[in-house]
Amino acid sequence: MLKLKHIFLGAGMSLVVLGSCKSQYQPDSIRRTRILIDSRYDAHPDPMAMQVIGKYQPTVDSVMSPVVGYAANDMAARQPESNLSNLLADILVWGGKAFNEQPDFSVYNMGGIRAALSKGKVTYGDVLDVAPFENKICFMTLSGAKVIELFQQIALLGGQGVSHGVEMAFSADHKMTSLTINGKTVDPAASYRIATLDYLAQGNDGLTAFQAGTNILSPQEERNNVRYIIMDYFREKMKAGEKVSSKVEGRIVRK
Repeated sequence: MLKLKHIFLGAGMSLVVLGSCKSQYQPDSIRRTRILIDSRYDAHPDPMAMQVIGKYQPTVDSVMSPVVGYAANDMAARQPESNLSNLLADILVWGGKAFNEQPDFSVYNMGGIRAALSKGKVTYGDVLDVAPFENKICFMTLSGAKVIELFQQIALLGGQGVSHGVEMAFSADHKMTSLTINGKTVDPAASYRIATLDYLAQGNDGLTAFQAGTNILSPQEERNNVRYIIMDYFREKMKAGEKVSSKVEGRIVRK
């Protein structure tokens, strides 16, 4: 009986201790950043690790080093608008021709752009760094009312990659103040065809308006991975003797 009392007493003390350790604090904000992993971390490489990596380096280089095209200028992603996010959104619209699609506009999320492109040659590996995920191109139709809701969400997020022809402004408190697509005010009763990533089409990254999409075309074959569509765009330009360029042109403006 005494042993049983000790068990109950011990359990009771544990509950008291655990209860007293419960935090009463709640975060009031969440911030994130990216840490660039580059040569700074290679100041003192481990010899054994380098020996292991060295066995695979020729194979990796043979895959990653082929040139797919040339960039006319340095390109990087930043909010509310950037030359690289503009380029990638434009490439989604360009990619529609392979599916007999003519999107009114496209959306490419900033969080999916994981590297920058430097002026000069662009390799397979460079594109893989920019678009490392298995995202596929996706097309859908949204009502004008849902398009307005979508851009309200984009404003709330501080901007995303959007294609040429989109002009949106938002205030310091992230409220959308104006929106036109291809020079026209969005008609809530009209329908709009959109190109995006299948990841965003599912309503991820806070863009839940996409979940209302209809007439969805979402080809899942590996060749429809966005990175390959990006490479095809660069190859087409290279074949035509052109370098790929992009600039900030006021697609999304914070006022």
